[in-house]
Amino acid sequence: MDLFDKITKNLGPIGQHYEWSHGYFSFPKLEGDIAPRMLFNGKEHLTWSLNNYLGLANHPEIREVDGRAALEYGLAYPMGARMMSGNSAHHETLEQDLAAFVGKEDGYLLNYGYQGMVSIIDALVDRNDVIVYDAESHACIVDGVRLHMGKRFVYRHNDIDSCEKQLIHASKLTRQTGGAILLITEGVFGMSGVQGQLKEIAALKKKYGFRMLVDDAHGFGTMGPTGAGTHEEQGCIDEVDIYFGTFAKSMAGIGAFVASNRDIITYLRYNMRSQTFAKSLPMPMVLGLKKRFELLKSNPQLRENLWTIARTLQNGLRERGFDIGTTNTMVTPVFLKGDLNEATALTRDLRETHSIFCSIVVYPVIPKGLIELRLIPTAVHTLQDVAYTLEAFTAISTKLSAGYYKQDVSLSSE
Repeated sequence: MDLFDKITKNLGPIGQHYEWSHGYFSFPKLEGDIAPRMLFNGKEHLTWSLNNYLGLANHPEIREVDGRAALEYGLAYPMGARMMSGNSAHHETLEQDLAAFVGKEDGYLLNYGYQGMVSIIDALVDRNDVIVYDAESHACIVDGVRLHMGKRFVYRHNDIDSCEKQLIHASKLTRQTGGAILLITEGVFGMSGVQGQLKEIAALKKKYGFRMLVDDAHGFGTMGPTGAGTHEEQGCIDEVDIYFGTFAKSMAGIGAFVASNRDIITYLRYNMRSQTFAKSLPMPMVLGLKKRFELLKSNPQLRENLWTIARTLQNGLRERGFDIGTTNTMVTPVFLKGDLNEATALTRDLRETHSIFCSIVVYPVIPKGLIELRLIPTAVHTLQDVAYTLEAFTAISTKLSAGYYKQDVSLSSE
């Protein structure tokens, strides 16, 4: 069979719907300044789909620094990979400051979060080592695990008994191979909003001798008394051996960082292929990130505003009988019962009638028969935004229960 023939006959579980979904349900275009209200299909929408947790994306001080840095350095400098010719004092200062903030000795800047996590896993383990990881880990973790040439064991999501069973299997195997165990979990699971059981997992370290890598993409900047992360929130900073955070969420930027003890970061600097063979983060982004980080640390009211909006939204949804799962973070999923036809019709009604834009999640990401509307509160949403959204969700829920959305999935996007 020709490779292209095989691909075009099977575009995948999501891609198979592209003809009617592209540009509206998939790959939509939000335009205008990044804010709670943006343009979609030429019409202003109240937007709950941007990971701009602290509202820094369009902050005037950040816009000024971004623009000034672009004028001073351009987008090319520094040229080359960090190891060869792309290093700078600004890169080093930022990664050291980030590491100190999350309670670690040293840190290393990464070009992208997804790429970075894949490469961290690849660098840390060899064929004799065993990986133990949560069943609902983000795709970047799953892809990193796929690169692993040794054994891996997956435990039921946030299930400590299941986790310990897999650690027992891993321990037996590493006694044979002479390898080590790496356990990977998330600080905040981005689809459900549930915190990873970091403290409970850490309590097993002495018994099973593993090291713990935590992907805290959603927790960095939002969780804990100072925003240092979910490990700060749960009081187990020292027990997390390798901490990973991204800039695409609370810092509204590009890139990521990894933090650990100095020896491990030195090892990663010299062994992460995605960084060794990729261009360094451009200077305007680095200087912009430094400003974002400064505002994150010096403006606790941003985090307080985020949590005020999140708690008001979540409490309002619960009071109105909505199922928002067991979220204990700002991520707010709303679970409804319905099929793909109903999911698309409901989402269109939410956008066209109520001018609310939020992400829709269906099978295969979640089980068949469920619809997830995923709301991301930010520090720049208002209580009026919350009140309007609660009324709109009540209206669409009533219609869904009455069977109003049982219609053809191939609705046009005009």
